[in-house]
Amino acid sequence: MEADRFRDPGTGLHELAAAGVDVVCPRCASRAVVTPQRRFVCAACGATASWSPGDGPSLWGAPVDPYFRHPLWLTARCCGGRTLWAFNDAHLTLLENSVAARLREGAGMTLLARLPAWLTSAKHRDEVLRVIARLRRPHAGRSR
Repeated sequence: MEADRFRDPGTGLHELAAAGVDVVCPRCASRAVVTPQRRFVCAACGATASWSPGDGPSLWGAPVDPYFRHPLWLTARCCGGRTLWAFNDAHLTLLENSVAARLREGAGMTLLARLPAWLTSAKHRDEVLRVIARLRRPHAGRSR
């Protein structure tokens, strides 16, 4: 999916997390979700947990969910050992659309404006898009 132009919609991590954050279940290693209500749920093994602010601060902008700090499901090595990660399919689509575009129009200090240079570099475009495509495959899981 390559586009000539992409306009940054101004979406933030909090908005992307509102759709749920896909994580690796610490009990069975299946795909689980951290819901917007700050609950961890694994449909595969039935594991659940709740998070409250008393459990410690949330952590945003890392390849773990912001509350329980479970590893994200959508992670892969890319561009010389760096980690490409996304909270969910919507986040992956946003990254894909931005990286694929030859011309990116910004919207201020947004999530996309703060992406690392290696991720948005034209010289890495093909590799990043290949890794995103690999993450989209059913049962792709996370690569270490």
